[in-house]
This record gives sequence, structure tokens and C-alpha cells, in this order.
Amino acid sequence: MTDDVLQGYRKSIDNIDAALVHLLAERFKVTQAVGRYKATTGLPPADPGREERQVARLRHLAEEAELDPEFTEKFLRFIIDEVIRHHARMQA
Repeated sequence: MTDDVLQGYRKSIDNIDAALVHLLAERFKVTQAVGRYKATTGLPPADPGREERQVARLRHLAEEAELDPEFTEKFLRFIIDEVIRHHARMQA
């Protein structure tokens, strides 16, 4: 038995998930370019000041969007850590 209401919600979730994947792919393309630039100019893989500002900015955006800022920070931290790992590998 199919529940049309539930199916509609799930279709919306699937569309949002697809958009998130595409947005993350675009973000990582740009961060890869940043990593290459840092590697060729001798800049360090991490920029703690930038990271701190980004976390604060996204926590604020999360609050405005009524999204848990703690969740948002954990999600962003995961992404930042992955980017730094990629940048460090480029410099090795």
C-alpha cells in the first residue's frame, strides 16, 4: 500500500539530497583550486582564523534558519577537516 503523502515528502527529501551532493561537489572543486594555489605559493593547508570566522558565520545563519547551530558546526567542521586533509596531501 502506497501512502501518497509520505511518497511526496520522500520525493522532496530525495531532491534536496541530490542538490546537497551537487553543492558539495562544487564546493570541493573550489577548495581543490584553493589547495593547489596554497601548494604553489607555500601557504599552510589550514587557516584557523578563516575557519573560526566561517564557523561563527554559519552558526549565525543556522540560527536564522532555525537549524541547530551545533549540528551546523559539526557538519562544517567535518567538511573543513576533509578540505585541510586534501590541502596537506597536495603539499606533501
